[in-house]
Amino acid sequence: MATVNLGSIKFKWKGTYAGGTAYVVDDVVSYNGSSYMCKLASTGNLPTNGTYWDLMAEGGDVATTLTTQGDVLYRDGSGLQRLGAGTSGQVLKTQGSGANPVWGDAGGGYQSMQVFTSSGTYTKPSGINKIKVYVTGGGASGAGAANNSDFGGGGGAGGTAIETLDASSINTVTVTVDGGGSSVTGDNHGNAGGSSSFGSYLSASGGSTGRHGNAGHVRGGVGGVGSGGDLNLYGGAGSGGDDSDNNHFVGGNGGQSFWGGAGMGVGSGETGSSTDRAGQHGSGGGGSGQNVASGAGGAGLVVVEEYK
Repeated sequence: MATVNLGSIKFKWKGTYAGGTAYVVDDVVSYNGSSYMCKLASTGNLPTNGTYWDLMAEGGDVATTLTTQGDVLYRDGSGLQRLGAGTSGQVLKTQGSGANPVWGDAGGGYQSMQVFTSSGTYTKPSGINKIKVYVTGGGASGAGAANNSDFGGGGGAGGTAIETLDASSINTVTVTVDGGGSSVTGDNHGNAGGSSSFGSYLSASGGSTGRHGNAGHVRGGVGGVGSGGDLNLYGGAGSGGDDSDNNHFVGGNGGQSFWGGAGMGVGSGETGSSTDRAGQHGSGGGGSGQNVASGAGGAGLVVVEEYK
């Protein structure tokens, strides 16, 4: 009966390949992270030489590929590769099939805000992908009143437009902010607010004026309205005043804008300060009484929230 030496037919693990070692058929070595089996006796022929060796199990030399704490191992079109650690706060991003991963900034989050209380130019910071823009028109001033028993109507507030924009093609945008209607005295209607805008993307009209206190039917001013936004809001209307017929002796409060801050109407024996009577952030100014100046309309406002 024939005798079979099992040691002659099984693979023989020889460890890491050494150029001076004589290898025989079925010897298995490790080389650059992969395993190779000798198929023809060999001395000094690298395992990558297909005449003498067959690839048994492909791997990679992880120990030499990864060199620094934070390294990430990935495979490209030819083998294992090292991706060095990114900067603090970055995340690992795939670029899809057939492309290598990269480090990048986390997307979608709020980053910063720019506020314009006067006209200027918006400049988009680096890395911003979306912006949310709020545009508010100027508020109208309150109406005047010359007599002690007359009280003017409050000014209307500017409207507001709100829109979210893809900022990938935006670099700079001209911003127009109305300064609000100036205050008046005597028997004069107030001054209307003007429009504010963010380039050609969206705009908002200013509030209109109320009637002066000696005009009869002393109504307040109507609010403006947004245009071009995803959401277009009306500003609040100013309150009515008094032409002494009903003897409630109070000027109309200004209309509220999206941001609040309406001016106070003058009361009998209580005029308040010019700041009290003035509107803020596109709100209307308060109506005059007892021959003091009405409240100025609040300047418009443009706010740009920035997101990645």
